[in-house]
Amino acid sequence: MPSDNAAPPLDVDRILADPGARIVVCCGAGGVGKTTTAAALALRAAEQHGRRTVVLTIDPARRLAQSLGLTELDNTPRQVKGIDVEESGGELHAMMLDMKRTFDDVVLAHTDPAKAAEIFANPFYQAMSSTFAGTQEYMAMEKLGQLHARGEWDLIVVDTPPSRSALDFLDAPARLSRFLDGRMLRLLLAPARTGGRSMFSLVTASFGMFSRVVQKVIGTQLLTDLSGFVAALDSMFGGFRQRAEQTYRILQARETAFLLVAAPEPDAVREAAYFAGRLRAEKMPLAGLVLNRVHQPAVAELGAAESRAAADRLATSGGHEGTVEVLRAHAALVEQAVREQQVAARFTDAFPEVPTVSVTAQPADVHDVDGLRTIAAAIGHP
Repeated sequence: MPSDNAAPPLDVDRILADPGARIVVCCGAGGVGKTTTAAALALRAAEQHGRRTVVLTIDPARRLAQSLGLTELDNTPRQVKGIDVEESGGELHAMMLDMKRTFDDVVLAHTDPAKAAEIFANPFYQAMSSTFAGTQEYMAMEKLGQLHARGEWDLIVVDTPPSRSALDFLDAPARLSRFLDGRMLRLLLAPARTGGRSMFSLVTASFGMFSRVVQKVIGTQLLTDLSGFVAALDSMFGGFRQRAEQTYRILQARETAFLLVAAPEPDAVREAAYFAGRLRAEKMPLAGLVLNRVHQPAVAELGAAESRAAADRLATSGGHEGTVEVLRAHAALVEQAVREQQVAARFTDAFPEVPTVSVTAQPADVHDVDGLRTIAAAIGHP
């Protein structure tokens, strides 16, 4: 049976209307409606609470653009037209992270044109800025920091990748610091800082036999490209790390609210609980859990056993085929609702203080602004 540990209700409208709330981060496993939830929250903030809102998706899927009626999203906020903001005075903008373009913008902003051209031409930079694991999370932190620093948005809603990747999003500053402070990187930077000796002579002097093994394994050209890349970016690294750590502190501040998004399924609830534990450990402000796609019987007073027994009696007496099917469908729905409550209780038992709101399963996928309004109303007025 479900736990008696009822979670406190989550008042999402209070968060969206609060002028002190400037960032909402939606986290969760894949396939639980996180992108839809983020878009719905941003829409409601603009339409109902008059806030100038931008929603940033880090998820490479393009569902957000489709649900907002946009043909595409890119690295620049695009205003969403056709929403009801005449009375509220709000605005809604949407964008999707382009990690290479963001990295390019960082280079352009913090180096002179000649140095930027050198960096852009470096093969290692071309690979790292497009495909290296972790670059997306670093750039997500950069983009969020940029949006926050511009000060032109009342509210920034962030739609993160599935939760383990979103943990990478949180870990980006620490991992970047470890990378920048690593011994190998300092040795690769040494030639540029000593100004005269070649990279290979210095590395050989530092590593001896080990350097020849490294060179043999990864290749002379790649090692040369890596050294050139590191040397070219040397002047930027301190500022990059400082900005990432500043954004991390913003994520810990009271102006930020993390919302976990889950479906009443074992894997999704387990991911939500894992993330809640990490947020607690990192002292991140967890505002609540949005439990999506919950099934609720229309007549909650009629239990599954009673409904199935009534269906059997009618079937035995003959006729009433339609009524029999409805009763059996109701019994199945009640049983499903009980299973979902049991699964959700795994989270609420572990985190009884975390406010929760449930959103009833919709008959069809959300693919337009009207559908987003329905979801937003369910979240805002449970």
